[in-house]
Amino acid sequence: MSAASEQAGQTTDAPVRLGPGDIACSRGLATWLSTHQVSLALSSYQTGQLFLVGVKPSGGIHFHAVGTNRAMGLWAEPQTLILATANQVIRFENILEENQRIGDADKYYVPRVAHTTGDLDIHDIVKLKDGSIVFANTMYSCLSTLHPVHSFAPWWTPDFISKLAAEDRCHLNGIALRGGKPAYVTMVSRADVVNGWRDRRDLGGCIIDVRSNEVVTENLSMPHSPRWHQGKLWVVNSGTGHLGWVDTASGAFQEVCFLPGFARGLSFHNGHAIVGLSLPRDGSFKGLPLDDELKKRDADPWCGVQIVNLDTGDVVEWIRFSGVVKEMLDVCTLPGVRLPSAASPTSPEVSNLRTIASTAKHVEPA
Repeated sequence: MSAASEQAGQTTDAPVRLGPGDIACSRGLATWLSTHQVSLALSSYQTGQLFLVGVKPSGGIHFHAVGTNRAMGLWAEPQTLILATANQVIRFENILEENQRIGDADKYYVPRVAHTTGDLDIHDIVKLKDGSIVFANTMYSCLSTLHPVHSFAPWWTPDFISKLAAEDRCHLNGIALRGGKPAYVTMVSRADVVNGWRDRRDLGGCIIDVRSNEVVTENLSMPHSPRWHQGKLWVVNSGTGHLGWVDTASGAFQEVCFLPGFARGLSFHNGHAIVGLSLPRDGSFKGLPLDDELKKRDADPWCGVQIVNLDTGDVVEWIRFSGVVKEMLDVCTLPGVRLPSAASPTSPEVSNLRTIASTAKHVEPA
């Protein structure tokens, strides 16, 4: 299957509209999602879209696009989505019971809580076991939590950062949970001056253990999306285009596969890694080792998602965007969800999505 026009239903309530030729997916994607009983949630920073990808009753892929004001870090569970935007953290809740449907959707996410933070350039965002939220406050070079009065409360700051300032000094961007708590963070460098990371993009990328403040490695290129999975510290070495894992004892990076794009956003499901890819752009993404890797393989860069078999390093399924969509920010899985859908925070339908908390939840049609 080459074009989404044959297999994908698209709905969107934002100014950015996707045509049939703007999305392509692999022939086996619908079968893979159905077999593994999972759907996907993707955030596109550059278009402000939250994409939900599931399987229609007919067996085809369904894409649902939710308009937001810059879609950044994303946390997803079958019941809850937490999305960072340009100046807010928004919590979406599924309003459907097990046997309820809105259209064909078996999960329908409605924005219920919005916490206004101002522009913090939030990248990774996680929910802890106690329900609290911690996020990579990239603008202020620290990990932060939400605060009822202020934009944020600092949770952890690298010991080399001398001052909390809205200067994006080291481009702290990723959080890996271990045992349900933040354990590792990624950053592009250990710079302590305004936008200092931009001079260290090709090498100097760090992973730091937040529990000990020890540097695990600083031999990466623009690392993003660290994840602790099955006893290994996985990361995308975005500046080179490689997915792999880091030996926490030696700091060595073990490549698993090359991905043709600026990799950012990583999730795991049933022996597979789901990775987001963006097109290189002028400025932050240009002039990296990734350019040489693409030339060596005579390859064009991708924007989209690739699903990698962790045993073989092979790409088994994929989604590719063209046209207006050029960048992904985050990728999450929704286990047990077949066709997710959602209401945009700015959509008129939110006014009619009224639910009553009771033993038997009632949903009024939009």
